[in-house]
Amino acid sequence: MKKVIWSLVVGGVLLVAGAFLLGRYVWPNTVLADLPKPELSDGQRGQLGIDKNVNESTIDKYLGRPDAVYRDMRMLKDPGNYEAIGGDSYLSGFVNGFEVVPLPYIVNVTGLPEQVGDTYVGKTLFTNNNGVYTPNYKESMEILEALFPKDKVIFLMCGGGGYSGMMKNMLVALGWDADKIYDVGGYWYYDGANKVEVKRVNSDGKTVYDFYKVPYHDINLYTLTENK
Repeated sequence: MKKVIWSLVVGGVLLVAGAFLLGRYVWPNTVLADLPKPELSDGQRGQLGIDKNVNESTIDKYLGRPDAVYRDMRMLKDPGNYEAIGGDSYLSGFVNGFEVVPLPYIVNVTGLPEQVGDTYVGKTLFTNNNGVYTPNYKESMEILEALFPKDKVIFLMCGGGGYSGMMKNMLVALGWDADKIYDVGGYWYYDGANKVEVKRVNSDGKTVYDFYKVPYHDINLYTLTENK
C-alpha cells in the first residue's frame, strides 16, 4: 500500500511539474518571454496603434506561445497601390507562426494614405460606421470569435501597421480585452530569423509569389446568411 501511495505522490508531482513546463516552454525548450502590458509607440507608429515593446524588432521573443494566436491581416493581393508608399501590394512574405486573415474581408477599410488609393470594396463581415461595427451576416460574430479567440493573447501584423491597428480597434470596440491584443506592426520592417519568403525571382527572371507557403484562412462571404 505504501508503494502505491508513494507512486501516486510522485506521479502527482511530475504531473504538476509537467504542466508548469508546458506553460512556460515551447519546443525546442525555448523559455517564453514575459509579456509586457500593451503600450503605444511614440509618434506616427503610435497613431497607427503599433506597440512600443512587442513589435517587428522584438516579436521573435514572443513566437510559439501556446496561449496565443498570430494573425497577419493582409490580402494575398491587395488592390491598393502599396508600392506608392514603399510596400508591396502582394503578400511578399510573412513571419513564421502567423496565419493570414485578410482584414478587408472582415470590415470596410478607411483612412488609407491617399497615395494607396482604394483597397477591396466588396462584401465584408462587418460594416464600420464611425467606430460602430454592424454585422452583415448571421455568422459574422461566430467567425470573428473563431479567428480571434477571446481567451487567447492575440498578436496582429500586416504590411505597414495600418490593417493590424484597425483590427485591434474593431476587436476592442466589440468587447475583446485590449490588454491581450498586440499590434506588432508591419512585416515590411521585420528583419528577424523567422521570415518566410513568398516573393522570388524564377529561372526566367520573372517575379513570382509562392502563395502555397501561406497559412491562409478563407472567408467565403457568399456562403453566409445576410442580415436584413
